[in-house]
Amino acid sequence: MTSIWGHLTRCKTLTTQDGEKTQLARVLNLLELVILGVGSTLGLGVYVVAGSVAKTTAGPAVILSFVIAGIVTVLGAMSFAELASRIPTAGSSYVYSYASVGEFVAFTLGWSLIFGSIVGSATLAKGISNYIDSLMGDVNKTFFLEHMPMNVKFLSAYPDFFAFLLVLIVILSSAFGVKSSVRISNILTLVNITVIATVIGAGATQIDFNNWKIPIENVTEEYRESAGAGGFMPFGLHGVIAGTSRCFFAFSGFEIISTTGEEAKNPKRTIPLAIALTLLVVTSVYFGISSVTTLIWPYYLQNADAPFPYVFEQLEMPVIKWIVTIGAIFAMSTCLIGSVFSLPRILYSMGSDGVLFRQLADVNPKTKTPVLAICITGIFSGTVAALFNLEQLIDMVSLIPLINYIIVGSSVLVLRYKNDSSNIMEETKPDRTDDRTYTPWTMVKHIFNLHGIKHPTDLSCRIAKVSLFAFVIMAFGMCISIEWVSNDTIKYFSATVFAIFGIGLWIIIARQPMYSVDHLRIKVPFITIVVCLNMVINMYLMAQLNLQAWINNIIWLSIGYLIYFTYGIHHSTERKLRAIESEPKSPTDAITKF
Repeated sequence: MTSIWGHLTRCKTLTTQDGEKTQLARVLNLLELVILGVGSTLGLGVYVVAGSVAKTTAGPAVILSFVIAGIVTVLGAMSFAELASRIPTAGSSYVYSYASVGEFVAFTLGWSLIFGSIVGSATLAKGISNYIDSLMGDVNKTFFLEHMPMNVKFLSAYPDFFAFLLVLIVILSSAFGVKSSVRISNILTLVNITVIATVIGAGATQIDFNNWKIPIENVTEEYRESAGAGGFMPFGLHGVIAGTSRCFFAFSGFEIISTTGEEAKNPKRTIPLAIALTLLVVTSVYFGISSVTTLIWPYYLQNADAPFPYVFEQLEMPVIKWIVTIGAIFAMSTCLIGSVFSLPRILYSMGSDGVLFRQLADVNPKTKTPVLAICITGIFSGTVAALFNLEQLIDMVSLIPLINYIIVGSSVLVLRYKNDSSNIMEETKPDRTDDRTYTPWTMVKHIFNLHGIKHPTDLSCRIAKVSLFAFVIMAFGMCISIEWVSNDTIKYFSATVFAIFGIGLWIIIARQPMYSVDHLRIKVPFITIVVCLNMVINMYLMAQLNLQAWINNIIWLSIGYLIYFTYGIHHSTERKLRAIESEPKSPTDAITKF
C-alpha cells in the first residue's frame, strides 16, 4: 500500500500534448498578454497605496519601498518565466509546483492562490467603492451606517452592496468568454496609462524638493505626532521595510499572465516575454508615481483613501482632479477584471486534477469558460468585499504573493536537480548509479559532492530537496528571530545560529549537480543565489506582517486541508493513474503485448 508520504509527494505527470491540447480558446498574443498584465497590476498601487504608505508608513521614502518591492518581484518573476517556458498550461504556479514538488505543496499553493484572488478581487472592488464614495462626500457610508450598521469587531462597520455589485458585473463579463473580457481590459488599460502619464506630467509642474526634507519642527502640531521624525525617511529604515510589505501587494497581478498558458498563442515564448515587459512598465510607473506623490504635497498631509484627487484639489487643478478620478476608477476596474480572470482558471486546473471538486472544471461549450467556477468565486468574492473594510482586506491578501514566490522558487530549483529535458514533460529518470555503500565519510562526500559528479542521481536529487526544505526552515527561523524576539541577546544569538546553518545548507544545495538548461528560452541566472536570496527576502517581509494576517491565512488553509484530506487525496487524477499503472498485467495482456 502506498504510504501517506507517497500520496502527498506524488508529482503531476505531464506529456508534450498537455501544453497543446486544451478546451480553452487560444486567442491571446504577446501585446494582449502585456496589456492584461499591466492592467491587472496598475491599480490600487498607483491611486491609493503610494499615498497611503507615504502618509502612515514610509514618508517620501515610499519610493525606496517600491524599488525594493520591485527588485523582489523581479527575482520571483525569473522563476515564473522559466517555469512558464517549461509548462504552458492553465493554473499558474499551482501546476508548476504540482509537476515538481508534489501534490500536497501544490494544493497548499493553489488553495492560497484562490484565497489571494478572492480577497484581491474584493480589495479592488472595495477600493473602487471607497474611492467613489469619498469623492461623493461619503454618501454610501453615511446612509448604511445609519440604516444597516454592523457592530461586529472583525467586520466592516457597514455592508458595502456597491462593492458586491461591482464584482458581479465583472464576473458576468468574464463568463461570456476570455476574448470579450480581454477587449474590455485592453480599453481600460490604455485609458489608465494615459491618465498616469497626465498625472506625472501635471505633477511635474508642481514639484517642490523641499517636501523630501521637511524638518519635524515645521510640521504643524496637529500632524506632528503621526509625522515621525520628518525628513526623507521620517519612520526610519523599519518604516521603509514595513512599507515594502504593503507596496509588494501593488505588484501583484503580473502572475495572471502565467495562468493563460492554455489561452495564449505560442505560450513558451509569449508568456516569459510578457512577464518581463509587464514588470518593466510597472516598475517605471510606480517609481514615477511615488516620486510625484511625495514631491507635490507633504507626506503627512496625504489623503489615504483618494490621494491624487485630494492633492490636485488643494493645488487648484480641478480638471486634473477629475481626470485622475475617472482614471482611478478605470484602472482599479481593470485590475478587478484581471483578478477575476485568473481565479476560475486556478479552480479549473485544480478541478481537472481532482484535488478539488471536478464540477469546477466543467467548461461551457458556447463561451469556452468554466462558468460554474466563475459564478461561485464571484459570489464569494463579492460577499467578502461587502463585509470587510479595506485595511482588513489588505492585511488578508499581503501574505499570499510572498508564499507564492517561495514555492515557485523552490519548484524551479527542484526541477534543475530532478530531470534533464527541455521541460518537465516526458522526462527520463535520473541516473541511479549511486554508490550504495555508505559510511560517515562517503555520506559527507555525497552531501558536499566531493566526487565531483556532473549529472544528477537519485541521491543527489534527494540531498538537494532535503537541504532546500531545511534551508527554508533556517531562513524563516532567522527572520522570525530578528522581528519577533524582543530580548536582544536571544535575538542575535538565535538569528546567528539560524544564519550559519542556512549558509551551510546553501553550500550543500549549490554543490549538487544540475542538468543543463541551455535549451530553455528563459532561465534563472545564478539560480541558487537568486532563488535562495529571494526566499530570505520574502520570509523577512512575511515576518513584518501582523498576527491577524497569519491567523486569517491559517483558518483558510485549515478549511482547504479538510477538503483535501476528505476529498482531494482520494479523487486525485494522479492517484487513479498510478493505481492503473500498478495493476498486475494478466497473461493475456502479456501475450497481446508481444
